[in-house]
Amino acid sequence: MTTIPFDPYLKACPSRTVLDRVADRWTVLVVGALADGPQRFSALAQRVDGVSQKMLTRTLRGLERDGLVRRTVHAEVPPRVEYELTPAGRDLLGPMQAIERWTLDHSADVLAAREAYDAAHG
Repeated sequence: MTTIPFDPYLKACPSRTVLDRVADRWTVLVVGALADGPQRFSALAQRVDGVSQKMLTRTLRGLERDGLVRRTVHAEVPPRVEYELTPAGRDLLGPMQAIERWTLDHSADVLAAREAYDAAHG
């Protein structure tokens, strides 16, 4: 089996589309929300405050297409649909949680830097 040398710094490299997916704000939040296990759409919408129904649907479909989320329809009346991370999606949790931790640890510093910059350049 031949491996393709991916380089996201090259404009035409297909790995850029993967980077676009995993670096997206809604992807980060949805993957984080699914860390504790399968969830229904309504639970995800409640957990990811501010996401529109349209954007959550689009994000979940993209994650499913990319093999990071599994959508399961349970044969009930009414049908119950759950979303959960696949093994690849669970493998993404470590980097996502590291970004979340960094964000929480450094938000105050970043906001202070923005304020100082805006005051000096405003």
